[in-house]
Amino acid sequence: MQSPRPSQSQGDEKDAKSRFWATYTREATDYDGEFLEKYQSDMDIVLIFAGLFSAVNTSFIVNMQANLNPDPMGTTNALLGMLLQTANSSFVSQSGLPYAPWQGPSATVIWVQSLIYASLCASLLAALGAVLGKQW
Repeated sequence: MQSPRPSQSQGDEKDAKSRFWATYTREATDYDGEFLEKYQSDMDIVLIFAGLFSAVNTSFIVNMQANLNPDPMGTTNALLGMLLQTANSSFVSQSGLPYAPWQGPSATVIWVQSLIYASLCASLLAALGAVLGKQW
């Protein structure tokens, strides 16, 4: 009975290992390609949604910004009434002060503004994550 030569058994073992690693590399490359393709398209969708949501959210912020300031027409009318009262005391009754100081925005306006700003920050953070994911 003849025993296999050591160099021949090492060569067979090397061939088996190289075939294993070649197969592994091919399968891993295929899996990684499918994985990246799927998540690249998902990140594109997240970027589109985040961009549209941020644009709509910003339009609400701009629209509601006026609620944080006093009404300039009311202030102007009250000051004009005070001027008329000073200039001609018989024209306007002196029963009360027509100008009431502004007390600031209501609590509801502040809460809504806070939530809108928080949703804008979350949307921009999602967009940042998607961009970083696409670059990776």
